[in-house]
Amino acid sequence: MDAATLDVEYNARATTPEMPAIVEGYRTRTGAARAALAWSTHAYGPTEPERLDVYPAGANAPVLVFIHGGYWRALDSADGGSMAPAFVAAGACVVSVNYTLAPAASLDRIVDECRRALAWVHANIARFGGDPARIHVCGSSAGGHLAGMLLVSGWQAGLGLPERAVSGATLLSGLFDLTPLPHTHINAWMSLDTASVARNSPALLPLPSGLPVVLAYGDTETAEFKRQTIDFASALRDAGCDTVLLPARPGSNHFDIVFDLGEPGNPLFEATRRAMGI
Repeated sequence: MDAATLDVEYNARATTPEMPAIVEGYRTRTGAARAALAWSTHAYGPTEPERLDVYPAGANAPVLVFIHGGYWRALDSADGGSMAPAFVAAGACVVSVNYTLAPAASLDRIVDECRRALAWVHANIARFGGDPARIHVCGSSAGGHLAGMLLVSGWQAGLGLPERAVSGATLLSGLFDLTPLPHTHINAWMSLDTASVARNSPALLPLPSGLPVVLAYGDTETAEFKRQTIDFASALRDAGCDTVLLPARPGSNHFDIVFDLGEPGNPLFEATRRAMGI
């Protein structure tokens, strides 16, 4: 594709005129979760953005770690807790991760922050009832990419984590092969080059085997966003993961599939619940 076509294909906002209202709903529903549940914020690093919100559950509970999207340059953990009431009610501890946004942080730094957040969860979540052996990572859009970077193999020992620090993943409309992005408007704030693309593309890195992974995308997504998920699902299957690619909910879009994650009975919630063993 030429640069003009790639710009259209990777402009998720243009596919969803109602995007501002949906994104406002992230904050509103997270606020409702905070009002209804016990929760607390904790630092996993030295700077203000390096924090996460913990919604505890019962003893020895599986843990859902959610990473927000926003093309690495927008949103906050305060937008990432809409699914907490449903998963806490199902018996899971929920963690919403915050990170430094681009362009203040490079993608290398953002990935490193999310990995250190996971290390914090692994070391500390038992204090909140969570089982560090059952951490299921989840993210939407750019957060799907970041969750994918937690899933890949080879980095865990450097942070004192076991190779199987993650027990599964749910990836919503993520970006897994970043090769096209330097040729799009996104690079105005990401400053990606060939080397950083290679370091930060889950589809180009070693993948684990034997893990349950759920993937989904919105019905009205562009062909490229759909391809990213379909191709990564195939790569995960080839690696030996127990991979479920859900059919798109009719009428769903790049942004509102996050709400499906918080609705018991919805196929996305139910597939994630089963992958977590609850």
